[in-house]
Amino acid sequence: MSAKNGTDRTNGRSDPEGTGTPVTTGPRPEPLRFFGTTWVHHDGGYTARRLGLAAGALLLTAAACLVLRVAYQGLQLADVGGFVTALVVVMFAVCGALAFGHTWGAFTTRPDPARQASLRGLLTIGFLGSLLAYALRCLTEAPGEKLHRAEYEAALARHEKRTTRRSGNPKNRRR
Repeated sequence: MSAKNGTDRTNGRSDPEGTGTPVTTGPRPEPLRFFGTTWVHHDGGYTARRLGLAAGALLLTAAACLVLRVAYQGLQLADVGGFVTALVVVMFAVCGALAFGHTWGAFTTRPDPARQASLRGLLTIGFLGSLLAYALRCLTEAPGEKLHRAEYEAALARHEKRTTRRSGNPKNRRR
């Protein structure tokens, strides 16, 4: 049994040096930030972590809204004009919406690294959208769990297919 996730991938073997520790075979699940590999079997405080991270992300979103409110009041005090104030508000709204969509999509498909690098500035400005997407995803699953689970199960299926033995005489196979 793996100590991290409770799965048995030893096939009854021990290491070749004879220390008695089992040799694991097959793919290992990729750990998620804040969750490790607890997402595989939903153990080790998985639900509490999910709810705690959702609450934390919502609190950070509320705190960030307060900071943006202070910045907006600073623009009003500076008397920069209605156009600049509207431009800043629209910029944060559009960047927040785009960041939400990008972050939400990144939980189901692996983002392209080049596109991710080119969107870094937009995602930084739209951090409220990213925080909100993270909080909402935490309410249903660990962010990225669906993607990692699909990849892990596909890797397990490929491993099982490679390691299963043929039975019977191939000469007797029907064609």
